[in-house]
Amino acid sequence: MTLPSDLLEAARSAMNNAHAPYSNFKVGAALLTADGQIFSGCNVENASFGLTICAERNAIFSAITAGAKDFSDMVIISTGSALPYPCGACRQVLVEFCTTEFKIHVVAENNLEVIEELTLGELLPKRFTL
Repeated sequence: MTLPSDLLEAARSAMNNAHAPYSNFKVGAALLTADGQIFSGCNVENASFGLTICAERNAIFSAITAGAKDFSDMVIISTGSALPYPCGACRQVLVEFCTTEFKIHVVAENNLEVIEELTLGELLPKRFTL
C-alpha cells in the first residue's frame, strides 16, 4: 500500500516534535480533510500521566479548532517497529467526527514497508453514539 507522501511526511514531522520523556515512544498523526488540508499532531506526555494527550486527538482537535469538519484519512506513525494503533479514547473521539468509512493508516518508522489500513468501523465496531 502506498500513502500520499505529504500525509506520511506530515505525520513523521509531527512525531519528531513529540514530547515523550517518560515512555520514549513518539507518535505523530496527520489528518486529511476532504478538501485536501492536512492537520497534524504529536503525543505530549505529562508527569501527571492522565494529562497526556495522544497524537490522534491532538491532530483532530487542531482541525476542529481551524473549522475543518470533513475528514477522509489519518496516518499514524511511531518510533520503533510496533504498529501504533489508536487507544480507546482516540477511537471514541474519532467516532465523534468521522464516518465508519474513515481510513486509518498505521506505520512504524523502522518498517515503512508495512502499512496497515483500517476503517474506523473496523477499528471500533461497537461505537458509542448519542
